Amino acid sequence: MSVSLSKPIAAATKDFSFKEYAWQQFKQNKPALYSLYIFFTLIFLAVFADIIANDQPLTCVYKGERLYPAFSSMFSSKPVIHEFAGSTATQENKIQYDITPWKQLPLESAIWALFPYSPTRPDKYNRDFTAPSAKQMYKNSKEELVELPWSFRHHLGTDQLGRDVLSGLIHGTRVALKVGIISVFISALIGIILGALSGFYGDTELTTHRITYYLVWLGVILGIFYGFIVQADGMKDAFQQGMLPGIMKLCLAVFTFIGVIALMNIVGNVLAKISPSFLKKQVTIPIDSIVSRTIEVLNSTPKLLLIISIAAIFKEKSLGIVMAVIGLTSWTGIARFTRAEFLRTKNLEFIQASKALGYTDSRTIFQHALPNSFAPVFIDIAFSIAAAILAEASLSFLGIGVPDDMVTWGTLLSSARQQFEAYWLVIYPGLAIFITVTIYNLIGEGLRDALDPKLKT
Repeated sequence: MSVSLSKPIAAATKDFSFKEYAWQQFKQNKPALYSLYIFFTLIFLAVFADIIANDQPLTCVYKGERLYPAFSSMFSSKPVIHEFAGSTATQENKIQYDITPWKQLPLESAIWALFPYSPTRPDKYNRDFTAPSAKQMYKNSKEELVELPWSFRHHLGTDQLGRDVLSGLIHGTRVALKVGIISVFISALIGIILGALSGFYGDTELTTHRITYYLVWLGVILGIFYGFIVQADGMKDAFQQGMLPGIMKLCLAVFTFIGVIALMNIVGNVLAKISPSFLKKQVTIPIDSIVSRTIEVLNSTPKLLLIISIAAIFKEKSLGIVMAVIGLTSWTGIARFTRAEFLRTKNLEFIQASKALGYTDSRTIFQHALPNSFAPVFIDIAFSIAAAILAEASLSFLGIGVPDDMVTWGTLLSSARQQFEAYWLVIYPGLAIFITVTIYNLIGEGLRDALDPKLKT
């Protein structure tokens, strides 16, 4: 008796792609997988911080008018004035969302945030380092000083000014993730480009005319002058206006720097056609040595000291300046990984085939070499985000760079220096920093194991 199989046995085994296999490998690393879940939780807290922790009601009814104060403050950084419909528009019939003590108003109904406190709004009735277990008071609509109900307590205590620690931790999550992601984006952009050029060309494969070589170096000097020195005051003012204007101004400075170098390169190639043979001669650009020596100089300098020195140049404190400084000084590790991967892949068959087919170097680098070299770089990026968050917390603790009115995990830790018995200002922000840095490191280790192509058989 013969048994016929409807499907081949080989078809029963699913042929995973490398991405699917890497995800399966990553899921087997339970610490990394749980860290990824915690990371998504931190993103949720950062995005919805204004709804989770806010001293303004999510919605309320006051004098017959339905209001949404918390949502109004989310979409406006300036004071928002609401005039009641049908009112006489007098000053008494207006509510300024920024300064209204909502808990003291005789609201007809209200839905409060899960934690009804803002990180920068002091509570004058619970200041001077109120402990989480201490008796906490507030003044109700009848001007009576009564004890806070459980839902309105400062569950993790307050600082000297009476600011809620739990709300500061929640809103500090946004600052930590913003600093980590944006600063590492800047450092990754610089490190990947310089590392790719260094590993792909080395010291002998990038050649140009001698006059072009001299003019490009002149372009580097002029690019630094016109791109960064001339626009330094403009960048400082832009970062004071907000994060987006500051980043745009920084990008404009970078494009100016690159544009000046590109212009000098074009001028050099044009002049090479009419120059004497001495200036027409082809010379090699030791791009690998230049990048490697720059990395060595930056790595030999204590990074935190370098960041503090650069941040101290700017008189005004700004979170954008902190992110830019961290990004501009933290690209060396990414550049070294990128360089090492390009040294490994540039002699492989598909890179040689790309050169033989006459593809441009930029196409070979970004479409063929970089995608096959990015996995180790991506792992280093995960570790770099953790380092950036730790650097920002250190600067905040020292009172450098971050504005005084901004609450971060580092500033909460710093406030504990004024009262050593305020243990809650040490334990909870310290745990937040420790957990965040740890999960990034665990995710990086999980990616390192999952993206190793040697594991795929």
